[in-house]
Amino acid sequence: MEERNSFTKEELAIAKSVDLTAVAASLGYTVKRVGNYHTVKEMDSVRIYNRRSWFRWSREYDRGENGGSQIDFLRVFAGMEVKEAVFWLLDFAGYQRSADWKPSPVVVEKKEVERKPFVLPPPAPDNRYLYRYLMDERKLSKEVIDYFVSNGLIYEERSHHNIVFRGNDKNGVTRFASMRGVFDRDGKGFKCDVAGNDKNFGVNVWNEESTELEVFEGAIDLMSYADIYSDYHSNKLALGMLSDAPLETFLKEHPQIQSIKFCLDNDEPGRKATDMLMEKYYGLGYDVEDCPPPKAYKDYNKWLKEARKAMVLTGRAKEMAR
Repeated sequence: MEERNSFTKEELAIAKSVDLTAVAASLGYTVKRVGNYHTVKEMDSVRIYNRRSWFRWSREYDRGENGGSQIDFLRVFAGMEVKEAVFWLLDFAGYQRSADWKPSPVVVEKKEVERKPFVLPPPAPDNRYLYRYLMDERKLSKEVIDYFVSNGLIYEERSHHNIVFRGNDKNGVTRFASMRGVFDRDGKGFKCDVAGNDKNFGVNVWNEESTELEVFEGAIDLMSYADIYSDYHSNKLALGMLSDAPLETFLKEHPQIQSIKFCLDNDEPGRKATDMLMEKYYGLGYDVEDCPPPKAYKDYNKWLKEARKAMVLTGRAKEMAR
């Protein structure tokens, strides 16, 4: 190896400018994007932020082993010394150095993915808490709730009465499921994914006769859209996140789709995701359209709730005027 005791500021800046997702991929890891960060399939506790730094959400590892720069990533996951890691990154970036240096072969022992079995929670005898929450708190109509229950897309689980949202594939097999608590009036609501699910799928409604697809962040926004527009015809998909893995799967399963309406939230993450997704899928040949709720509302359910409230107030005003 080239004998060097230190590096110039320029060399260190170049080493720390290398795309960390590309570094991970070059080591044989499967990189995937999740919202505003990246992770690797083989170690889903690892988070890569801004393609420049990483952190491992685990208490198992000591300080210095759970995050840092590209140099630390190579040190921890490729067993390199700091100096060797810097040389490796410079070489990876195509930096021209005066002396010859050949990187040592990198042997990465990847951990197997520990996949838990995917088992849906047992259903409750009825859906009374599900209906009460969605109608009273989310202001969804009974008609829309009936539609999603009858089509096997939502149900109430037995233990805690959480609502289970099911993401089915084209054959009706449930591949993804998430749960939403119904007792959250005074605090932040309970949410979680069912263990072992496949995040390449999302809650969806499909119709092979329709070439249009509406895409949402969450299932309740999807249901709210159907309620607002009385739309039971077009294809609809809830990503459950801002990653488009479920969208890629849906388009593969339903090749008749020609146009995509992105109905994501009006907050900053939703707007940024919309811009990226529209650019990507326009480039893939789809007609794309940005269809958020009106600017006064963060998402479609907020819009629905305010519309229901206005209708109630209008009805009361008419009664008082009689």
